[in-house]
Amino acid sequence: MDVERPFDSNRVPTRGPEWENMAAVKRAMRLTAKINRLTFDDGAKIRELFSELTGKQVDDTFTLIPPFYSAYGLDLRVGHRVFINQCCTLYDMGGLTIGDLVMIGPNVTILTSGHSVDPTQRRAYIEAKPIVLERNVWIAAGATIIGGVTVGRNSVVGAGAVVTKDVPPNPPGRRGPRPGHPRARGSRH
Repeated sequence: MDVERPFDSNRVPTRGPEWENMAAVKRAMRLTAKINRLTFDDGAKIRELFSELTGKQVDDTFTLIPPFYSAYGLDLRVGHRVFINQCCTLYDMGGLTIGDLVMIGPNVTILTSGHSVDPTQRRAYIEAKPIVLERNVWIAAGATIIGGVTVGRNSVVGAGAVVTKDVPPNPPGRRGPRPGHPRARGSRH
């Protein structure tokens, strides 16, 4: 799956017919509740329900370990050999693209939408911004990714990180102990 930033930022008014019709959210909640009644051994059924949630067929290489949470699902694109560990929350109203070979650790939160920081506008609209996870990205346990970012190819987002800006692709590899580590000076301790 070639990954690009396919969605534009947009504002969804919270007053009016589009917000009042919460059918898509209710549908997502119903489908995620069904997924969450399954176990790791129910891979085929999980893939079937996840495909229904996204409106796009995922292949047999897709793995998701419930529980899993989503409030929309229809703006979620998933590549091949994607792994999503348990207790993940993916809010895709702004568009979420997960490239091939992406691994998402447990308790990861990916939020493409949020409220204004201006208190006079906070309840007026939802700000939705896309997130792209390029090929072979690893999002470690407990990380949070906020809308409007791209995590570049082959990158790692560390456990517990909060990502608010783009992560560059192809980070330089490290071999051996990090600078300043006792072993870097030849110590065996």
